[in-house]
Amino acid sequence: MEKIIIEQSKELNGEVVISGSKNSSLPILAATILYSGTYKLSNVPDISDVRTMLKLIESLGGKYSFKNNEVVVDSSEISHYEAPYELVKTMRASVVVWGSLLGRFGKAKISFPGGCAIGDRPVDQHIKGFESIGYSTKISNGYLETKKITSIGGEHFFDLKSVTGCENVILASTLGDKKTILKNCPEEPEVVDLINFLNFCGGKIVKKSDTIEIMPSSSLKAPNKAYKIISDRIEAGTFGVLGCLPGNKIKLKNINSDDLQVPLKIIKKMGTRVDIAKSSITIEGGGEIKPFNIKTESFPGFPTDLQAQFMVAALLANGESKIIEEIFPSRFIHVAELRKLGANIKLKNNTAIVNGVASLNGARMQASDLRASACLILAGIIAKNKSEINRVYHLDRGYEKIDNKLMNLGVKIWREKE
Repeated sequence: MEKIIIEQSKELNGEVVISGSKNSSLPILAATILYSGTYKLSNVPDISDVRTMLKLIESLGGKYSFKNNEVVVDSSEISHYEAPYELVKTMRASVVVWGSLLGRFGKAKISFPGGCAIGDRPVDQHIKGFESIGYSTKISNGYLETKKITSIGGEHFFDLKSVTGCENVILASTLGDKKTILKNCPEEPEVVDLINFLNFCGGKIVKKSDTIEIMPSSSLKAPNKAYKIISDRIEAGTFGVLGCLPGNKIKLKNINSDDLQVPLKIIKKMGTRVDIAKSSITIEGGGEIKPFNIKTESFPGFPTDLQAQFMVAALLANGESKIIEEIFPSRFIHVAELRKLGANIKLKNNTAIVNGVASLNGARMQASDLRASACLILAGIIAKNKSEINRVYHLDRGYEKIDNKLMNLGVKIWREKE
């Protein structure tokens, strides 16, 4: 295993090219299973979660190549409908192969998904959605076994705005027998990207606000040209936090500012200068950080995946900030690690009350999940002296070459064997 060492780094300046979206790449890769063909994708981040998804596709009988952020998937020989425990347990997002296998074979068998430790994320929304459109699921020996029991199609209202639940039902109904209408759907850009990809391949899907209508299609076609994955708004927001720290000036390239309206609004409230261009944003920290309040919500609200990173800015703010976590109430595991640096944070139910301090001091920390890893990296950059972060394999699941990107900005960061 590796650990990351960071020394306090000030006056960071430069450009960061934001990678393709992890949360778009995974369901779109899963979608290539749906119909036999050779699919080309560009702007795919070279991260361990993408590599795991490609191995999963290979285990089902598919073939792939991955070079220079371009993926080619040949799904013509996929013949298995069981997603193996060894791969699914390592990455929760692999659950989206469930819908694709149902769409292709009318049946699927997957183990309960794994991932990082940020609370209970059940699959009930997936199962309810499948049942509404003609599938039945039973649980046996740690596996979810789903099969078609009637013609596929119908109407479903989601109890919660589950992103992967909605994506799975979209995939399971795209090649259905009759029209499917999904209501109370999440509006995240990654869901829209999946819909755009399926339509790119010949799907007949229309999204109107939080309602999605899927007309039955007997087949899909793998286009000759590549489909480009959208940029990663969470990576952009992570580097955006770094830019808003006093003395820093960072330009984010390959970005869609429309996907970051609420995080950018919070960054501006901190007293940060933000210049938005067509496909880039320049963020320059002010003399001090003003306190702020955020509440995580489904898109277009503030994303839960940026909550931990924005907390780092609150650590040095001139006053009290409040962060309310509405999506995953237990997603405050990183708070204990930040306290090791001298952070003043109080937790009350799903609210973190952060009082800014004059400075932080480096310490040894341990990452618990992907976004907490990014949070601890940012904290190590602003803390005096040296910080050490263990279990950084979480970081590599979702951030492409983050060490190099940080070093190019002037951050003193390197890896060592634990």
